[in-house]
Amino acid sequence: MRVKLLFFATLRDRAGIKSVEIEIPDHATVRRLKDQVAHDYPSLNQSMGTVLVSIDHEFAFDDALVPIDAEIALFPPVSGGDS
Repeated sequence: MRVKLLFFATLRDRAGIKSVEIEIPDHATVRRLKDQVAHDYPSLNQSMGTVLVSIDHEFAFDDALVPIDAEIALFPPVSGGDS
């Protein structure tokens, strides 16, 4: 199945692209998707352990299933500021 990936902030810089459509297996989980992104974009490999993922504008965890034609956004983890 095809999904659209959107890269944000430092992930966009490392990937060298803003978005891409990729093919993933049917019934893939977010974890499987992140593994594929790490393989297809080696510059993002280290980030996949802490990346935040949203599917169709809602945050998703590693065990969530990716629906057909999903729009998936990948965000680097948010760091806090001074208190």
